[in-house]
Amino acid sequence: MTNWMKYGESFISSAHAQTIDWQKVDETLGRKPAISDDVHRYGFPRTDLAVTLDGVAIKPALALGGWVAFKPVHGSAMIMGDVVLLETEINPVMAKMIASGLEITAVHNHLLRASPATFYMHVAGHGDSVKLASTIRDALAESKTPLTVAAPANPPPAADLDTAQLDQIIGVKGRANGGVYQYNVKRRDPITEGDMLLAPVGAMGVAIGINFQSTGGGKAAITGDFVLTGDEVNPVIVALRAHGIEVTALHSHMLDEQPRLFFMHFWANDDALKLAKGLRAALDKTASTKS
Repeated sequence: MTNWMKYGESFISSAHAQTIDWQKVDETLGRKPAISDDVHRYGFPRTDLAVTLDGVAIKPALALGGWVAFKPVHGSAMIMGDVVLLETEINPVMAKMIASGLEITAVHNHLLRASPATFYMHVAGHGDSVKLASTIRDALAESKTPLTVAAPANPPPAADLDTAQLDQIIGVKGRANGGVYQYNVKRRDPITEGDMLLAPVGAMGVAIGINFQSTGGGKAAITGDFVLTGDEVNPVIVALRAHGIEVTALHSHMLDEQPRLFFMHFWANDDALKLAKGLRAALDKTASTKS
């Protein structure tokens, strides 16, 4: 089991007596966070990549949105993250992270047939917040991940989808982000990692994520991940496949979580409302919430 208090020993021991200087963390990472309760989540989208899958140009918000979340713990910070890398970037980034005391909790694919292929490295750590931010920045500098945030020339177009109908079918309210319509569906059971409650679940990466990107004519490409207990895995596989939705990966993202969780990634490009009904059928096999 990961001991979060012991885990910070590779960082300065005085961290526990400090409060987090969020301005310094922002400056170190070169971006502003999305703030949910006490969690500051920093996005690292791979806007430098032109990835296509089955003829669909993948928007960063659909499947290329790396992130790192900082949660205060006794005056220091616990971090969890998921960064998007090309195959050649995995080992240089990993070497920097482990040399600074971060823990690698998973490396894997989320998609199939994407060109270029992308991989996802999940990380965790605990210690001084600014040192953690420096470690993340220095590690990502070993990749082509953009470390400065360019102001968008134009606001991204709204998702060309019947979002009211999608909300009704999925059972929760979605949100538009970068031309993609996104859902975070919470599980009913609390989720902990090393005795730390992972909340809010969306910011900490343990909500069911569903993304729709319009592909025209009422169609959408969908991807994301279901957060599942072991007994839910195969019922959800069956429900997705019965509705023409491909299961593209099944794996863990963490090491010590309770309950033990599996993350199932998926892909389809078809009529958006039809796909939403398939996703709802799969959600019905899980201990997830409606709101």
